[in-house]
Amino acid sequence: MFGEFREFIARGNVIDLAVGVIIGAAFNDIVKTLVDQVVMPPIGLLLSGIDFSHLEWVLKRDNPATKVDELVAVKYGAFINAGIKFVIVAWVVFLLVKLVNVIRRREAEEPKAPAAPPPQEVLLTEIRDLLKAQAEGRKAP
Repeated sequence: MFGEFREFIARGNVIDLAVGVIIGAAFNDIVKTLVDQVVMPPIGLLLSGIDFSHLEWVLKRDNPATKVDELVAVKYGAFINAGIKFVIVAWVVFLLVKLVNVIRRREAEEPKAPAAPPPQEVLLTEIRDLLKAQAEGRKAP
């Protein structure tokens, strides 16, 4: 299953990409809450109370004497959270596409009943059978 998941992420199928974008947009708030409020707190607790969303590499500190925000920082914690969100959304989309593919395979495997012949063909078949029966009736006596 993980190999199939990796293949799903790596291929450039436009339909899969569109599904990913739509699902990602629809579940953005849910995934954000799941990552920020459910997944990351236990991970932070295991790592001695680190809050990933506030992890940053400060390049220039803010000067408290000025009113202008001068802080320049690389916020890699937010990047980690975004990566986790991406994996969650990609996993959900993968499962949805996998479900659709299973349904399509089942439909393809089901034998389809032959279509009923058109009424003209049924009528012609009846006429043929009647003509055949009449011809056999003449020959037999």
